[in-house]
Amino acid sequence: MAKRDYYEVLGVSKNATEDELKKAYRRLAMKFHPDRNAGDDSAVDKFKEVKEAYDVLSDSRKRSAYDQFGHAGVDASAGAGPGGGGFGAGGFGDIFDSVFGDIFGQGGGGHGGERVYRGADLRYDLELSLEEAVSGSTIKIRVPKMVACKTCNGSGAKKGSSPTNCPTCNGLGQVRMQQGFFSIQQTCPQCRGQGRIIKDPCTDCRGQGRVRDNKTISVKVPPGVDSGDRIRLSGEGEAGENGGPSGDLYVHVIVRDHPIFTRDGSDLYCDIPISFATAALGGELEVPTLEGKVKLKIPPETQSGKLFRLRGKGVRTIRSSTRGDLMCRAMVETPVNLSKRQKELLQELDASMQSGGKKHSPQASSWLDGVKKFFDSMTN
Repeated sequence: MAKRDYYEVLGVSKNATEDELKKAYRRLAMKFHPDRNAGDDSAVDKFKEVKEAYDVLSDSRKRSAYDQFGHAGVDASAGAGPGGGGFGAGGFGDIFDSVFGDIFGQGGGGHGGERVYRGADLRYDLELSLEEAVSGSTIKIRVPKMVACKTCNGSGAKKGSSPTNCPTCNGLGQVRMQQGFFSIQQTCPQCRGQGRIIKDPCTDCRGQGRVRDNKTISVKVPPGVDSGDRIRLSGEGEAGENGGPSGDLYVHVIVRDHPIFTRDGSDLYCDIPISFATAALGGELEVPTLEGKVKLKIPPETQSGKLFRLRGKGVRTIRSSTRGDLMCRAMVETPVNLSKRQKELLQELDASMQSGGKKHSPQASSWLDGVKKFFDSMTN
């Protein structure tokens, strides 16, 4: 019986990628596996056919020969007879590991060797003043974390000794379990995947290879950071296990409240109390900025809540080269602790303004007119 086209067997196009071939093989191998089709000889034949097709197309040299000469180009190397020469010298377990290894515990790491583990990432909340956040600075912090044991240099073994290969898995960290037609690798129960046994552990780290310590780290804070920004320090997290790479340290910025300024992105806001007389007659005030004092002109008849913009007196964020503005909000302050004479003067002033009608208090007059119309509409 003539062999079917390998691409047709796997259900892929002739320009299929390696990933597409692997996905197709996984799906069909699971579908026709003998363990899942007990007593079905046709499923066994299809399984062998799928395996043969993948064995050829996953090998770039064999695939090239097959694309040029068809089955004749690969029969010599793949083996003759039904099923393409069975499972070959390496056995089915080898191709199973290469394709399904990442599902059944292989982790994509291939065979053998002591397992290493990357250290955990750490978070540190760094509080800054507004001035530090705006100008940038270098700040030293102390971070509690797991570091490599200096006594044993991270090996976990007592000084003068060294770990030995696990006798159960021969240092591979995994053992092979035969389940029917499948050959599956599992974590070694004796060394728990480490691939080594420490007979004489270090007294300082108790065989762990790591100890907890406080490390002082210099953090360079770039100018313009704000609450919520994050600074990543590569390799400053916890030490890895078995010589694995260290994790990263993520410094989260928290800017403390300022007694004068409120920040909104690149703009700053501040409230400026002004006297009743200054609001009415106008004047000039000194207002603070992060770089010193500046003069602010208050025009006559300024109302409470009016915003004055000082361009370029805000901050420059880390995401923009443009500097924001300082927004000064005028807050008319009601005088307190008045003397008898001051009260008399205010009463005289109030009487004088009321005699002038609406022209001195247009907002109050407009509001009173609105109130009157509201009550008139309710009575009608």
